[in-house]
Amino acid sequence: MKGIIGRLFSRQTRLSQAGPADACALAALHAASFHHGWSEDEFERLLSDRNVLAHRATAGERLAGFILSRLVVDEAEILSIAVASMGRGRGLGRQLLETHLRRLAALGARCVFLEVDAGNVSALRLYRRAGFREIGRRNSYYELGQASVALVLRRDLL
Repeated sequence: MKGIIGRLFSRQTRLSQAGPADACALAALHAASFHHGWSEDEFERLLSDRNVLAHRATAGERLAGFILSRLVVDEAEILSIAVASMGRGRGLGRQLLETHLRRLAALGARCVFLEVDAGNVSALRLYRRAGFREIGRRNSYYELGQASVALVLRRDLL
């Protein structure tokens, strides 16, 4: 049964560019995915910024995932990526990331940076498979009530 749902979910998933009208849905998914969710207003400001690029994945009318980055000249930083729990482990994060990286390259980005919690095994697997490599560490970066390390990753696009 789980396999059938997974196949149906993947067939119905559509990737497209996100905009300010998606702020509420992105904020809700972000809050469900991270310890400190960003507000709808924060997303609305980001999605209205001409230097911010966002892609969303929808399954029917529901938001299944998103990725958001900021592009400045020829460098981009992935600000956040989230996949709804029903879509995790089905390759949706990979699809969002690949689509997003292609679009960033088409817009002139030569490299992409991001920060990820060193304990986020699934995210690290996704990023490493996509060709990101560690270039730095930030100790005690995340406010989790415990020692935490953010890894700074980079991928060249050209």
